Amino acid sequence: MTTTTKQVAHIYEGAQPHMVGDGFRVQNLFPNGNRMIGKQLSPFFLLDYAAPHYFSPSETPRGVEEHPHRGFETVTIAYQGSLEHRDSGGNSGKIGPGDVQWMTAGSGLVHEEKHAHDFTLNGGTLEMAQLWVNLPKAHKMDAPRYQEILNTNIPVIDLGNGSYARIIAGEFDGQKGAAKTFTPVNLFDIRLTAGTETTLRLPDGYNTGIVVLKGEISINGTHNAKGVEIAVFEQKGEVITVKATTDATLLVLNGEPIQESIFAYGPFVMNTKEEIIQAIDDYNNGKMGRLN
Repeated sequence: MTTTTKQVAHIYEGAQPHMVGDGFRVQNLFPNGNRMIGKQLSPFFLLDYAAPHYFSPSETPRGVEEHPHRGFETVTIAYQGSLEHRDSGGNSGKIGPGDVQWMTAGSGLVHEEKHAHDFTLNGGTLEMAQLWVNLPKAHKMDAPRYQEILNTNIPVIDLGNGSYARIIAGEFDGQKGAAKTFTPVNLFDIRLTAGTETTLRLPDGYNTGIVVLKGEISINGTHNAKGVEIAVFEQKGEVITVKATTDATLLVLNGEPIQESIFAYGPFVMNTKEEIIQAIDDYNNGKMGRLN
Protein backbone atom coordinates (compact mmCIF):
# COMPACT_ATOMS: atom_id res chain seq x y z
CA MET A 1 0.00 0.00 0.00
CA THR A 2 1.33 3.42 -0.97
CA THR A 3 1.56 5.97 1.82
CA THR A 4 2.05 9.71 1.59
CA THR A 5 3.96 12.03 3.87
CA LYS A 6 2.22 14.50 6.14
CA GLN A 7 3.93 17.74 5.23
CA VAL A 8 4.89 20.43 7.74
CA ALA A 9 2.50 23.40 7.43
CA HIS A 10 4.18 25.69 9.96
CA ILE A 11 6.51 25.70 12.96
CA TYR A 12 5.54 27.99 15.84
CA GLU A 13 7.75 29.12 18.71
CA GLY A 14 6.29 28.96 22.20
CA ALA A 15 5.23 32.20 23.86
CA GLN A 16 7.24 33.85 26.63
CA PRO A 17 6.86 32.22 30.06
CA HIS A 18 4.23 33.52 32.46
CA MET A 19 2.93 32.40 35.84
CA VAL A 20 -0.35 30.54 36.28
CA GLY A 21 -1.29 30.94 39.90
CA ASP A 22 1.86 30.95 42.00
CA GLY A 23 2.94 27.41 41.18
CA PHE A 24 3.29 27.01 37.41
CA ARG A 25 5.69 28.91 35.15
CA VAL A 26 4.35 28.03 31.72
CA GLN A 27 4.74 28.74 28.02
CA ASN A 28 1.73 28.60 25.70
CA LEU A 29 2.47 26.45 22.64
CA PHE A 30 -0.63 27.60 20.75
CA PRO A 31 0.36 31.14 19.70
CA ASN A 32 -2.47 33.67 19.67
CA GLY A 33 -4.58 31.14 21.53
CA ASN A 34 -6.89 28.89 19.57
CA ARG A 35 -7.81 31.61 17.08
CA MET A 36 -4.93 30.59 14.84
CA ILE A 37 -3.28 27.35 15.72
CA GLY A 38 -6.18 25.79 17.62
CA LYS A 39 -8.25 25.61 14.46
CA GLN A 40 -5.42 23.69 12.82
CA LEU A 41 -5.19 21.27 15.74
CA SER A 42 -8.82 20.50 16.71
CA PRO A 43 -9.75 18.72 18.96
CA PHE A 44 -6.74 20.11 20.86
CA PHE A 45 -7.45 23.60 22.15
CA LEU A 46 -4.57 24.75 24.34
CA LEU A 47 -1.18 23.50 25.49
CA ASP A 48 0.86 24.96 28.33
CA TYR A 49 4.35 23.65 29.05
CA ALA A 50 5.90 24.24 32.45
CA ALA A 51 9.60 23.85 31.61
CA PRO A 52 11.87 22.70 34.46
CA HIS A 53 11.73 25.32 37.20
CA TYR A 54 13.05 25.08 40.76
CA PHE A 55 10.75 25.90 43.65
CA SER A 56 12.25 26.42 47.10
CA PRO A 57 10.82 24.61 50.14
CA SER A 58 7.61 26.12 51.50
CA GLU A 59 5.09 25.57 54.23
CA THR A 60 2.21 26.52 51.94
CA PRO A 61 1.42 24.60 48.72
CA ARG A 62 1.79 26.67 45.56
CA GLY A 63 -0.49 26.21 42.58
CA VAL A 64 -3.87 27.30 41.26
CA GLU A 65 -6.76 27.85 43.62
CA GLU A 66 -10.32 26.64 43.07
CA HIS A 67 -11.66 27.46 39.58
CA PRO A 68 -14.35 26.08 37.22
CA HIS A 69 -14.32 24.32 33.83
CA ARG A 70 -17.01 23.20 31.39
CA GLY A 71 -17.10 21.71 27.90
CA PHE A 72 -13.64 20.14 27.55
CA GLU A 73 -10.98 17.95 29.17
CA THR A 74 -7.65 18.78 30.82
CA VAL A 75 -4.75 16.36 30.40
CA THR A 76 -1.82 16.94 32.74
CA ILE A 77 1.46 15.09 32.14
CA ALA A 78 4.06 15.10 34.91
CA TYR A 79 7.76 14.95 34.00
CA GLN A 80 9.37 16.15 37.24
CA GLY A 81 7.89 17.01 40.62
CA SER A 82 4.45 16.07 41.88
CA LEU A 83 0.97 17.56 41.81
CA GLU A 84 -2.20 17.08 43.84
CA HIS A 85 -5.71 17.57 42.48
CA ARG A 86 -9.18 17.67 43.97
CA ASP A 87 -12.50 18.60 42.44
CA SER A 88 -16.17 19.15 43.25
CA GLY A 89 -17.00 15.74 41.80
CA GLY A 90 -15.33 14.16 44.82
CA ASN A 91 -12.18 13.13 42.94
CA SER A 92 -8.70 13.64 44.31
CA GLY A 93 -5.31 12.31 43.36
CA LYS A 94 -1.58 12.80 43.18
CA ILE A 95 0.60 12.46 40.10
CA GLY A 96 4.38 12.29 39.92
CA PRO A 97 6.99 11.73 37.21
CA GLY A 98 5.51 9.78 34.29
CA ASP A 99 1.92 9.93 35.55
CA VAL A 100 -1.00 11.51 33.70
CA GLN A 101 -4.22 13.08 35.01
CA TRP A 102 -7.10 13.14 32.49
CA MET A 103 -10.00 15.20 33.82
CA THR A 104 -13.24 15.53 31.87
CA ALA A 105 -14.98 18.72 32.95
CA GLY A 106 -18.06 17.94 30.86
CA SER A 107 -21.13 19.70 32.29
CA GLY A 108 -18.96 21.50 34.80
CA LEU A 109 -16.92 21.18 37.95
CA VAL A 110 -14.62 23.15 40.19
CA HIS A 111 -11.09 21.99 40.93
CA GLU A 112 -7.72 23.06 42.28
CA GLU A 113 -4.21 22.02 41.24
CA LYS A 114 -1.35 22.42 43.69
CA HIS A 115 2.14 21.15 44.37
CA ALA A 116 2.00 17.92 46.35
CA HIS A 117 2.55 18.14 50.12
CA ASP A 118 5.96 16.43 50.17
CA PHE A 119 7.18 18.39 47.14
CA THR A 120 6.07 21.62 48.83
CA LEU A 121 7.99 20.90 52.02
CA ASN A 122 11.17 19.67 50.32
CA GLY A 123 11.20 21.91 47.26
CA GLY A 124 12.50 20.76 43.91
CA THR A 125 12.19 21.01 40.15
CA LEU A 126 8.74 20.98 38.58
CA GLU A 127 8.14 20.08 34.93
CA MET A 128 4.64 19.50 33.58
CA ALA A 129 2.52 19.89 30.45
CA GLN A 130 -1.21 20.54 30.36
CA LEU A 131 -3.30 19.97 27.25
CA TRP A 132 -6.93 21.01 26.76
CA VAL A 133 -8.98 18.64 24.60
CA ASN A 134 -12.28 19.94 23.25
CA LEU A 135 -15.44 17.86 23.60
CA PRO A 136 -17.98 17.53 20.78
CA LYS A 137 -21.33 19.21 21.37
CA ALA A 138 -22.98 15.84 22.02
CA HIS A 139 -20.72 15.31 25.08
CA LYS A 140 -20.14 18.82 26.44
CA MET A 141 -22.80 18.34 29.10
CA ASP A 142 -21.83 14.77 30.04
CA ALA A 143 -21.12 14.09 33.69
CA PRO A 144 -17.55 14.91 34.76
CA ARG A 145 -15.03 12.07 34.74
CA TYR A 146 -11.57 11.60 36.26
CA GLN A 147 -8.83 9.27 35.02
CA GLU A 148 -5.62 8.96 37.04
CA ILE A 149 -3.22 7.14 34.72
CA LEU A 150 -0.10 6.00 36.52
CA ASN A 151 3.21 5.62 34.70
CA THR A 152 3.16 1.86 35.29
CA ASN A 153 -0.12 1.57 33.36
CA ILE A 154 1.00 3.48 30.27
CA PRO A 155 2.11 1.14 27.42
CA VAL A 156 5.66 1.69 26.16
CA ILE A 157 7.01 0.96 22.66
CA ASP A 158 10.77 0.41 22.33
CA LEU A 159 12.13 2.53 19.46
CA GLY A 160 15.72 1.30 19.80
CA ASN A 161 18.92 3.00 20.99
CA GLY A 162 17.31 3.76 24.35
CA SER A 163 14.45 5.62 22.66
CA TYR A 164 10.80 4.90 23.43
CA ALA A 165 7.21 6.05 22.99
CA ARG A 166 4.62 6.07 25.77
CA ILE A 167 1.09 5.61 24.46
CA ILE A 168 -1.11 7.87 26.60
CA ALA A 169 -4.10 7.68 24.25
CA GLY A 170 -4.93 6.18 20.87
CA GLU A 171 -2.75 3.59 19.15
CA PHE A 172 0.90 3.31 18.17
CA ASP A 173 2.30 0.34 16.26
CA GLY A 174 -0.68 -1.80 17.27
CA GLN A 175 -0.43 -0.92 20.97
CA LYS A 176 -3.48 0.81 22.42
CA GLY A 177 -3.10 3.68 24.88
CA ALA A 178 -4.26 3.93 28.46
CA ALA A 179 -6.81 6.77 28.33
CA LYS A 180 -10.50 6.69 27.38
CA THR A 181 -11.42 9.46 24.94
CA PHE A 182 -14.64 10.84 23.45
CA THR A 183 -13.28 11.35 19.93
CA PRO A 184 -10.37 9.57 18.19
CA VAL A 185 -7.17 10.99 19.67
CA ASN A 186 -3.55 9.84 19.57
CA LEU A 187 -1.32 11.27 22.30
CA PHE A 188 2.27 10.02 22.52
CA ASP A 189 5.10 10.97 24.90
CA ILE A 190 8.28 10.21 22.95
CA ARG A 191 11.93 10.28 24.04
CA LEU A 192 14.57 10.01 21.31
CA THR A 193 18.31 9.67 21.81
CA ALA A 194 20.56 11.64 19.48
CA GLY A 195 20.76 10.08 16.01
CA THR A 196 17.64 7.93 16.41
CA GLU A 197 15.09 8.02 13.60
CA THR A 198 11.50 6.86 13.89
CA THR A 199 8.47 6.81 11.62
CA LEU A 200 5.04 7.85 12.86
CA ARG A 201 2.07 6.32 11.03
CA LEU A 202 -1.01 8.45 11.60
CA PRO A 203 -4.50 8.62 10.06
CA ASP A 204 -5.04 10.63 6.89
CA GLY A 205 -7.32 13.62 7.48
CA TYR A 206 -6.41 14.02 11.16
CA ASN A 207 -4.84 17.16 12.61
CA THR A 208 -1.29 16.68 13.87
CA GLY A 209 1.22 18.61 15.95
CA ILE A 210 4.64 17.56 17.20
CA VAL A 211 5.73 19.52 20.24
CA VAL A 212 9.45 19.63 20.94
CA LEU A 213 9.77 20.16 24.66
CA LYS A 214 13.53 19.57 24.78
CA GLY A 215 16.27 19.00 22.24
CA GLU A 216 16.16 19.31 18.48
CA ILE A 217 14.75 17.15 15.68
CA SER A 218 14.63 16.93 11.90
CA ILE A 219 11.17 16.33 10.41
CA ASN A 220 10.75 14.55 7.06
CA GLY A 221 14.26 15.69 6.19
CA THR A 222 12.82 19.11 5.31
CA HIS A 223 12.35 21.03 8.57
CA ASN A 224 14.05 21.38 11.94
CA ALA A 225 12.31 22.08 15.23
CA LYS A 226 13.72 22.63 18.70
CA GLY A 227 12.47 23.21 22.22
CA VAL A 228 10.09 24.93 22.87
CA GLU A 229 8.42 24.76 19.43
CA ILE A 230 5.47 23.02 17.79
CA ALA A 231 5.36 21.72 14.22
CA VAL A 232 1.86 21.72 12.72
CA PHE A 233 1.12 19.45 9.74
CA GLU A 234 -1.19 19.28 6.76
CA GLN A 235 -4.14 16.92 7.28
CA LYS A 236 -3.34 14.93 4.15
CA GLY A 237 -0.90 12.03 4.48
CA GLU A 238 -0.16 9.20 6.90
CA VAL A 239 3.60 9.20 7.58
CA ILE A 240 5.98 11.52 9.43
CA THR A 241 9.69 10.76 9.80
CA VAL A 242 11.44 12.20 12.84
CA LYS A 243 15.18 12.09 13.53
CA ALA A 244 16.71 13.37 16.74
CA THR A 245 19.61 15.78 16.20
CA THR A 246 20.15 15.78 19.97
CA ASP A 247 18.43 13.89 22.76
CA ALA A 248 14.83 15.06 22.51
CA THR A 249 11.54 14.94 24.39
CA LEU A 250 8.44 15.15 22.16
CA LEU A 251 4.70 15.23 22.60
CA VAL A 252 2.74 14.06 19.55
CA LEU A 253 -0.83 15.37 19.22
CA ASN A 254 -3.02 13.73 16.58
CA GLY A 255 -6.80 13.71 16.42
CA GLU A 256 -9.93 13.69 14.33
CA PRO A 257 -11.10 17.31 13.87
CA ILE A 258 -14.36 18.34 15.55
CA GLN A 259 -16.21 20.20 12.80
CA GLU A 260 -18.24 22.45 15.06
CA SER A 261 -18.21 26.10 16.02
CA ILE A 262 -16.30 27.07 19.15
CA PHE A 263 -17.05 29.88 21.56
CA ALA A 264 -14.60 30.03 24.44
CA TYR A 265 -14.28 32.31 27.43
CA GLY A 266 -11.75 31.81 30.21
CA PRO A 267 -12.24 28.33 31.69
CA PHE A 268 -15.21 27.43 29.48
CA VAL A 269 -15.14 25.97 25.93
CA MET A 270 -18.59 25.80 24.36
CA ASN A 271 -20.24 26.23 20.95
CA THR A 272 -22.15 29.51 21.38
CA LYS A 273 -22.04 32.76 23.34
CA GLU A 274 -25.36 31.85 24.98
CA GLU A 275 -23.83 28.63 26.33
CA ILE A 276 -20.94 30.61 27.81
CA ILE A 277 -23.37 32.97 29.54
CA GLN A 278 -25.21 29.93 30.92
CA ALA A 279 -21.94 28.41 32.14
CA ILE A 280 -21.05 31.60 34.01
CA ASP A 281 -24.51 31.74 35.58
CA ASP A 282 -24.36 28.08 36.58
CA TYR A 283 -20.96 28.54 38.20
CA ASN A 284 -22.05 31.66 40.07
CA ASN A 285 -25.14 29.84 41.29
CA GLY A 286 -23.09 26.93 42.63
CA LYS A 287 -24.33 24.39 40.08
CA MET A 288 -20.77 23.21 39.39
CA GLY A 289 -20.21 22.53 43.06
CA ARG A 290 -17.68 23.92 45.49
CA LEU A 291 -14.60 22.61 47.25
CA ASN A 292 -14.81 22.17 51.00
